[in-house]
Amino acid sequence: MLRIQRKFVESCLLILMLITLFLLSSLSATAQELTNSQRIHDDIATGERAAMKQPSETAIRTAPVYQDFMGVTLGMDAEEVRAKLRHLRDKGERQDFFVFSDSQSAQIVYDDQGKVIVISADYVGKDGTAPSPESVLGEVVQAKQDGSIYQLKRYPEAGYWVAYSRTAGDKPIVTVTMQKI
Repeated sequence: MLRIQRKFVESCLLILMLITLFLLSSLSATAQELTNSQRIHDDIATGERAAMKQPSETAIRTAPVYQDFMGVTLGMDAEEVRAKLRHLRDKGERQDFFVFSDSQSAQIVYDDQGKVIVISADYVGKDGTAPSPESVLGEVVQAKQDGSIYQLKRYPEAGYWVAYSRTAGDKPIVTVTMQKI
């Protein structure tokens, strides 16, 4: 029992750290977008690049590849989520924690009306249950030298972003997160 509680606490701490990482990277991306936006505005004002757009300055207008987790989608009601996933470990007013196996869990966050605003799924180890970056983001993502991966893709027209993160090491943790914009 103590081992399970320790794993649960470690998982929660890891999830909190990953969410913090996602938020920090999101802020960094927003700052970069604002810088790019200001540069575009300045260029247009001087007439240098009025007709030219670079891909990094254009919002992604493709449909998201990753649209649900085990049938749970953003905007879904909390009771519907609990009925669909059934492996509720910890129930809260604004957040639920589900454990499906020793290697798979999920955290669902709700807004004030009990609607899903964040879906974060964790996969531990190399047992093959974790989705590939391609199946989540729709593109190949180059791993860093240590084997870790992090990529966030925004879908403004769909109203959310999707992030894929994999830690380095022999027992990597893959986290796939969808969050309402």
